Amino acid sequence: MSKSKDVLLNNDINIPQVRCIGDDGTQYGIISSSEAKQIAREQGLDLVLIAPSAKPPVCKVMDYGKFKYQQEKKKKEARKKQKIIEVKEIKLSVKIAQNDINYKVKHAREFITAGKHVKFRVFLRGREMQNPEGGVEILERVWEMVKDIADRDSKPYREGRYVNMLTFPKKDK
Repeated sequence: MSKSKDVLLNNDINIPQVRCIGDDGTQYGIISSSEAKQIAREQGLDLVLIAPSAKPPVCKVMDYGKFKYQQEKKKKEARKKQKIIEVKEIKLSVKIAQNDINYKVKHAREFITAGKHVKFRVFLRGREMQNPEGGVEILERVWEMVKDIADRDSKPYREGRYVNMLTFPKKDK
């Protein structure tokens, strides 16, 4: 009876000849699958098909429940060590006043020093779409104000109605 859809276990294995490996690494050689099932039953373990495309297919005698538990534990541990990157977005416009830029950059600096990535977006309205250089100029002014604490992935780029720039904290050396 199979415990999982992606792995064949015990009676689901109906291949005439298999290469059998024991739980402790013992090589049983190429034997019939019924013999391999008998060996697994005697040890109170499961026969698991681990390499179905090999010639002959490879089966291993193991405790499948324990094996799945160990794999889930490894996945959880990997998820714990994974770093989640948070991206904050700050919207600007082409006709923004300098004091508004200063205010928004002040918040961006707080986000960057907290270790977050910051995406600056300049929204282009109407005729501004024909001249996206105005948005690029605003982002270059912003970049001059944050380049001492941040790096950027690329120069400002256009994406639809927006001109974007992604910044992230500098790596400590």
